[in-house]
Amino acid sequence: MPPAETVTVETSTVACDGGTELGHPVVYLNLGAQGETECPYCGRRFVLASRAGAAGGGGH
Repeated sequence: MPPAETVTVETSTVACDGGTELGHPVVYLNLGAQGETECPYCGRRFVLASRAGAAGGGGH
């Protein structure tokens, strides 16, 4: 079995449907303080591209 896909995202909340026609029910996931999470259905890993952007930082 190949390793689960890692998806880089720009927001701290993501939706996962498995990414295929025969995926799974849509789940909404928070990346939390760690800036990453894993889908409990398919194992896809979501990683925040910029933690400053998700925290609402002004880039200062």
